[in-house]
Amino acid sequence: MNTLNESLNLPIVEKSLINSSPPNESIKRAIDIVQRISTEVSHAMVGQQEIIEQILIALLAGGHVLIEGVPGLGKTLLVQALAKTFEGSFTRIQFTPDLMPSDVTGHAMYDMKSEEFRIRKGPIFTHLLLADEINRAPAKTQAALLEVMQEQQVTIEGRAFTVSPPFMTLATQNPIEQEGTYPLPEAQLDRFLLKIRIDYPSDAEEIRLVKQTTKSKVGEVLDVSTVNSLIKAENVITLQRIVAGLQIDDRVYDYVVNIVRSTRTWPGISLGAGPRGSIALIRAARAVALLAGRDFVTPDDVKYIVLATLRHRITLTPELEIEGHDVDSVLKAVLNKVEAPRI
Repeated sequence: MNTLNESLNLPIVEKSLINSSPPNESIKRAIDIVQRISTEVSHAMVGQQEIIEQILIALLAGGHVLIEGVPGLGKTLLVQALAKTFEGSFTRIQFTPDLMPSDVTGHAMYDMKSEEFRIRKGPIFTHLLLADEINRAPAKTQAALLEVMQEQQVTIEGRAFTVSPPFMTLATQNPIEQEGTYPLPEAQLDRFLLKIRIDYPSDAEEIRLVKQTTKSKVGEVLDVSTVNSLIKAENVITLQRIVAGLQIDDRVYDYVVNIVRSTRTWPGISLGAGPRGSIALIRAARAVALLAGRDFVTPDDVKYIVLATLRHRITLTPELEIEGHDVDSVLKAVLNKVEAPRI
């Protein structure tokens, strides 16, 4: 297989990629890599290009994603395809009301032969974790994800186990069916870098999707055979470091903070975004810039990703919701009010 490492002569060890060429050359290679990853994922995922881009943005920024959408829109296929592009491991957990924390993290089990306890690691030890319908599990099971999302480690029987980087949680929830669900606590919502809303495909995209899925295939087996592996998991860490080093003008910092602070005093918002919202917006905007083929961040990068970054960090007053307003429309009003700098 002619991988991207071969075509770009990329070494597997991330330090070599950073040190083997000037910074500008490294950024050019990184831009080429992420654009090809996006193309490869598109081979398996028909349409939904904006969703693919936002998932990539979260991966490049080293963040986690909450995906809101009805079942059957290809969320599992998307994550499987992304994992294959960097030869990463993928695990899916179906969250249910009887799911226990140990079912996620792992547990200690007694070995009769050795007469000692052994740690059996759970499905959380992976690169990409798809937590399907996370709001169906009780709070104690949801909390099992909190430590690993924040600390990149899991505690089992008092011992800390580190998950192998890159690690990314992609949690899904159904926005329509609320019976028997447990709303995510604010502390856990804030751990997600982005909240993405996935909608139905367009007419043309759905026709392509149906043709591609039913052509000479039996059943509904997910097919990622058309997706090529481009890089190693170690190189994703390199890409994340490159993204973290992209230039940001002080005026963009001011712009981001002004947006976030405006949510705290905006009429109709009962709870605005905290400083973590500003940090997340900067991290995500850097990834947007690289995906757009630039080594610097512009106000347009911030505008593009602000809804996905802040929509789960603010709470509207009941009066505003009764009037038919939603979080996105309020955030758009905030964006229109805060003046963007000229860069």
